[in-house]
Amino acid sequence: MRCARYETTGEALKRRTFLLGAPAALSAMTMLGMPSARARLPDFAAVAPGRPLTFPRDYGAHPAFRTEWWYVTGWLETDTKTWLGFQLTFFRSRAPFDDANPSRFAPRQLLFANAALSDPRARAVRHGQRAARTGFGLAQASEGDTAVHIDDWSLDRDAHGRYTLDMSTPGFGLALALQPTQPMLINGMAGYSQKGPLPTQASYYYSEPGLSVEGKVRRDNGSSKWEHVVGRAWLDHEWSSALLARDAVGWDWIGINLDEGGAVMAFQIRDANGHRFWAGGTLRTVDGRTHVLLPDEVSFTPLNWWRSPHTGAHYPIAMQVDAGNIHLTLVPLMDDQEFDGRASTGTVYWEGAVTAFQAASDSETTGTTAVSAPLSPPDALAIGVGHGYLELTGYFRRLDL
Repeated sequence: MRCARYETTGEALKRRTFLLGAPAALSAMTMLGMPSARARLPDFAAVAPGRPLTFPRDYGAHPAFRTEWWYVTGWLETDTKTWLGFQLTFFRSRAPFDDANPSRFAPRQLLFANAALSDPRARAVRHGQRAARTGFGLAQASEGDTAVHIDDWSLDRDAHGRYTLDMSTPGFGLALALQPTQPMLINGMAGYSQKGPLPTQASYYYSEPGLSVEGKVRRDNGSSKWEHVVGRAWLDHEWSSALLARDAVGWDWIGINLDEGGAVMAFQIRDANGHRFWAGGTLRTVDGRTHVLLPDEVSFTPLNWWRSPHTGAHYPIAMQVDAGNIHLTLVPLMDDQEFDGRASTGTVYWEGAVTAFQAASDSETTGTTAVSAPLSPPDALAIGVGHGYLELTGYFRRLDL
């Protein structure tokens, strides 16, 4: 694993016991003399339309649901005018263990974290990941507001809405402050975001686009010093108990901050043949109006493919995305932005910084001048009409949530 760090040693037994990868956390039950892991599955809370999101409560964790994540992505500029992409994601998973088990060692909630820094000048993407069971002060996700941590990796929100993000591995580190500059984006129907034809195939979901970023980054490329950075970021918070539909294998997703002030989130869930199984999204225009995107309003068309030399997975890293009346060509900051999370979340996916160009078809619907985008990484953030992240899952193998 590249730059992977696991807290499986330390000065106390509790550190060795609780900071475990997911497979180790599950098998530890036998060592601890617990009853069968599947003695009785918990009753996971269901997602249903008509439940309005409530804040600040919904900034926090929802432990009754099967799966949840806080997902931060963005672009950073150093004082030397170097562009970097970054992501930090905290995942919470409710383990399928008997709720009646009285043991304080029972791993009822598991936390995972994946982090990456894309550095095209160094032709490197640096990775880090952690996994832990909650409790004993070593890992926790607060229910009252966004406050999630695994040891010294953390994401916190204060009473003024500002986020602080801190993480460090032997290969890189991030210490960032993220300030909202525009209203929250409530996705789907008042936060109910459908992910398939059945009403139960859904999540609760909101985004915070347009976050202004300032802080410091450590790249360890011959020097361990911290560099000052500024930039823009996007935060997603999503929770659900639904599994990926049987006919689906993974998804394509974008979160793009448009340079004139708008934002677009769009996703496409794919079947085994690579066709659209379901789709959706949310578009905010420059004047602040929000449009919920229906399945037939969203499409992802591959323009350029890249095969990973690490896993052999084949990813469409350049895309045309049509989302309502906006048409974008996405170009990656660098080709190799694959994340191998098999030691934490168990997944392999491509997740990378992209520049959004106005696709040629946009001129036909908006009357604006089309931009011809090169299928190679841009050298400056100022090029294009927007910037954000593209996530591609299910290309290595079917995504198992």
